[in-house]
Amino acid sequence: MKNDFSSVLEIGCGTGLILEELVQRSPNVQITGVDLTPSMLSIASDRLQKFSNISLSQQNVTQFDMQKQYDLAFSYGGVWYFVIDGQNEPFMVSHIADHAANVSGIQHLARHVNSGGKLMLGIQGPHHDYASPISNGMIYSQKITPADHGFIKDYYLADGDEVLMSQTIHYRTYSFAEALDLLGSVGFTYQADSHRMNGSRKFLEFNKA
Repeated sequence: MKNDFSSVLEIGCGTGLILEELVQRSPNVQITGVDLTPSMLSIASDRLQKFSNISLSQQNVTQFDMQKQYDLAFSYGGVWYFVIDGQNEPFMVSHIADHAANVSGIQHLARHVNSGGKLMLGIQGPHHDYASPISNGMIYSQKITPADHGFIKDYYLADGDEVLMSQTIHYRTYSFAEALDLLGSVGFTYQADSHRMNGSRKFLEFNKA
């Protein structure tokens, strides 16, 4: 991220890892992180408590109102992001399964970005099934199942044959054209030079009218 902004909003800040990196690179920027999950925000609060220019807030993006606008809003693997698989056209993934809720969320997001500001949505690789041992010898795995307008991802943590934890999340997907229409409807214009097929960029960028 180029340091040409004075205020930043992260949508889906999780445990604050990205904000911790950002604040050290841009110590004079006013930074806000929002997330839906209290346990994530609690970890983020502990991690970021020494930085006076960071504020955190529990918010549902489909209806949030920070009563403030920002020069830059971004999400990296949070609520919305893009997947790029080789030379295939990007598509947008949302953690919100319902289309109407996505529309509401994008509308609320747009209200928080200054005219002339920027939205940056992270780029990730394709989702796939896999299983991998973690440090304590347990196995983390995930399974992807196609669904109408998206996919379902099942997460598992197993100790041998015993499944200790599992979680199922429904994701909504939008073709690149659908994503551009959705974002364009609230004033975001795609910056084509932000997409480099060599993978050197981490975000797709949109300017706010």
